[in-house]
Amino acid sequence: MPRESLANKRQRAAEIASRLKREYPDARCSLDFETPYQLMVATILSAQCTDERVNMTTPVLFDRFPDATAMAAADIGELETIVHPTGFFRAKARNIKANAEMLLSVFGGAIPRDLKTITQLPGVGRKTGSVVLGTAFGIAEGVVVDTHVMRISQLLKLTSKQSAEQIERDLMKVIDPNDWIVFTHLMIDHGRAVCIARRPRCGDCVLNTLCPSSQV
Repeated sequence: MPRESLANKRQRAAEIASRLKREYPDARCSLDFETPYQLMVATILSAQCTDERVNMTTPVLFDRFPDATAMAAADIGELETIVHPTGFFRAKARNIKANAEMLLSVFGGAIPRDLKTITQLPGVGRKTGSVVLGTAFGIAEGVVVDTHVMRISQLLKLTSKQSAEQIERDLMKVIDPNDWIVFTHLMIDHGRAVCIARRPRCGDCVLNTLCPSSQV
C-alpha cells in the first residue's frame, strides 16, 4: 500500500472531523466541574480512572473544598479518604493539595494560561494542562491524547506511533488547529459509542469509508 501524502492525510483528517461533528454535535469534556480550578482537579483525579468514577467522587470533594483556598487548607487524611475511589489516592491527594498551595503562593490563585507555565503545577502534565486550557479557556496548544484518541487515530492511520507524545505530534500535523480541542472529545464519544475497543461496530461507523482498518 503506497504511503499517504501529508496533504491527503490532512484532507482525510478534515473529513473525519467533519463527519464526527455531525454525528456528535454535543461533544464536550465528560468531567463535571463548575470552575476552571475544579476542572483541573477533576482532570488530575482522572489519571488511571474513568471519568464516570471521578464524577461520582468530585461532588463530595468540591462541596468540602470548592476552590484553591479551601483545598490548600484541607487535611491530607480527609482528602485521601474522599479521593480514594479514584485510585492512587495518596499521590492524588498530595498533588491536589500541593497544586492549590502553589497556585495561591506563586500564581495568586489564577490558573496560568499557557502550557509551559501550567505544567509547573503539581499533578499537571501536558495532557492535564491541555485539557484545562482547551476546555476551560478555549486555548489550543495541542491535541489531548487519551486511550480512545490513541487507539482510533492508529486505526485511522493518522499515526503509526505508540507513545502519546509522538501521536500528538503526528495529529497536530494533520488536524486543523481549529479542531484540536474538539477532536479529542469527538474521538472519545466515538470510541465509547461505536469504535469500541473489544468489538468495533464498523458496519455502523460513519468513518468506515475513511478508515483503512474498517472491516466493512
